[in-house]
Amino acid sequence: MKPVRFGIVGCGAIGPTHAGALKQLEEAQLVAVADTVPERARTMAEKFGVGKIYSSDHQLIQDPTIDAVIFATPSGMHAQQAVQAMQSGKHVVVEKPMDVTLEACDRMIESERKTGRKLAIISQHRWDHASIFVKNSIDSGQLGKLILVDMSVKWWRTQQYYDSGDWRGTYRWDGGGALMNQGVHTVDLMQWLAGPVESVFARCATAGHDRIEVEDVAVATLRFKNGAIGNLLATTAAYNGQPARLDLYGTEGSAIIEGDRLKMFRLKNGTEVTAEGASQHAVSVAMGGTASVKDETARRLGAVSQQDPGTIWGDAHREQLRDFIRAIQTDSLPLIHGVEGRKPVEIILAIYESARTGKEVRL
Repeated sequence: MKPVRFGIVGCGAIGPTHAGALKQLEEAQLVAVADTVPERARTMAEKFGVGKIYSSDHQLIQDPTIDAVIFATPSGMHAQQAVQAMQSGKHVVVEKPMDVTLEACDRMIESERKTGRKLAIISQHRWDHASIFVKNSIDSGQLGKLILVDMSVKWWRTQQYYDSGDWRGTYRWDGGGALMNQGVHTVDLMQWLAGPVESVFARCATAGHDRIEVEDVAVATLRFKNGAIGNLLATTAAYNGQPARLDLYGTEGSAIIEGDRLKMFRLKNGTEVTAEGASQHAVSVAMGGTASVKDETARRLGAVSQQDPGTIWGDAHREQLRDFIRAIQTDSLPLIHGVEGRKPVEIILAIYESARTGKEVRL
C-alpha cells in the first residue's frame, strides 16, 4: 500500500515527537508542517526534511497531497480544527485531551461518523508494555475482582511553564490544569484498565502557581461500575516531581505501574512478574507492542533507563500512529477513536463539577 501522507499542525513542544515517530514508519510520509510562528515551522521542517511549510492550519488542510493531519495545538482548538479537516476529506489525529467540553467531543464524533474519516486521540501509554500486560491480566481474570484503584500524578511545572503561552492555564484553551492537561493520560489508562467510572466526589485548588485559572491540585474518590472504589490525586505543584503511578488491587493479586513501567505484579498463587517479563509477554500477545517509554523523571532529565536502555521517548507515539495508519488502510477503527477519547474527558469534567458544587457527581 502507498504510504499515508501526513501534515502536522503545531510545531511546539509535542509536534517534533510526532514528526520523529512518523519518520520511523515506512507506511507514513511527513510532507508538510504548519505553525503560526514561522520560525518554529521552519526549524521543524529543516530537522525532519519536510518540504512544505504553512503558516495556518487552514492552508495545510487544503493541501490535496495530504491524507491525514496531526493537530498538536491547544486543547480548546481541537474540535474546530478536527471537524474542518474531516469535512475536507482528511483523517485526523489530535493530541490529548480530545477537547475541553463534551459538546466539542460530540461534534468530533459526529463528524467522524458522517464523513467516514478516521479520528484518533493520542493516549500513547496504552501501548506501553506494562499497560498491555496489566490489561491482559485483568481481562483474563488473573487479578480476580478489582476492589481498589489508586492513581497518582505528582508532577512539577514551574511558573515559567504557565507564563510561556497565553493559552496555558486557561479554561478556554487548556480546559483545566493538573488533570485535563497533565493527568489525562493516567486517567485514560485508569479507566481503560479498571473500567467505567460510575461516580466521583472531588476537591480542587490552585495552590502553587500564580496567574492561572485552573487547578494545580486535584483529589477525588471514585466508584467504578464493577464495584471497585478508587482514589485519584493529580498536581503540578509537587516539587520536583515524581513518576506517575497507578495501583490496581484485586481479590487474587496486585499490579503497580510506575513511570510507565511495571513496578510490581504479584498473585496469591505465587506468580511474580518483573518489568522485563511484562515486556516479553506484551510483545507476544499484542499487535504492535512497544517498549515502554522511560519514566517521567528520567525523561525530563534526559537520562536513559539503566533497566531498559533500548527505550526512547516517542516509541509509544510511533505505535499509536502505526495503529492509526492500519485503521486507514483496512477501513477499521483505531484503538482510541472518538468515543474512546471522550471517556477520560467525561471523568475529568465530572471531577471539576463535583469540586465546584461540593456534591457527588454521577457519570
